[in-house]
Amino acid sequence: MSAKTIIATLTRANQTLACAESLTGGMLLAALTAIPGASAVLRGGVVAYQTQMKHILAGVAQDVLAEFGPVSEQTASELALGVQRVCDSDWGVATTGVAGPTRQDGHDVGEVWIAITSPKGWVQGVAVKRFNFTGDRFEIRAQTVAAALDMFAETAGIK
Repeated sequence: MSAKTIIATLTRANQTLACAESLTGGMLLAALTAIPGASAVLRGGVVAYQTQMKHILAGVAQDVLAEFGPVSEQTASELALGVQRVCDSDWGVATTGVAGPTRQDGHDVGEVWIAITSPKGWVQGVAVKRFNFTGDRFEIRAQTVAAALDMFAETAGIK
């Protein structure tokens, strides 16, 4: 899904979006802010690259980070919920994973978790998916951005 279509759809729906990024380091926000008119719907975001920043910037619970680690379904979910809350947005999107070049905390290069939170009362819960991407560091990060845009569109019902 293109960032342009997502921005246009959210603008028509008068809904907002925020992003919490780890391994993508701002690439998702960059893709969205490249679209003219993005400021109408993109509230902001955080780049929580180091583990402790996930807690400090997005409010991921310390016990979640201690028990499940930074690369997990639980952390992705809390990142999305946290950025949605911090930015007071309708939607939250989060990316976390291992871009390489080496494994991290027992997780293979290419393991990525993406989470999407929806407007309260719209859909219950958080959509979270695990991906296993291949390629070099840049390719894994680019695949993560593309998957996050696709997953957001699917969750939001954007065609």
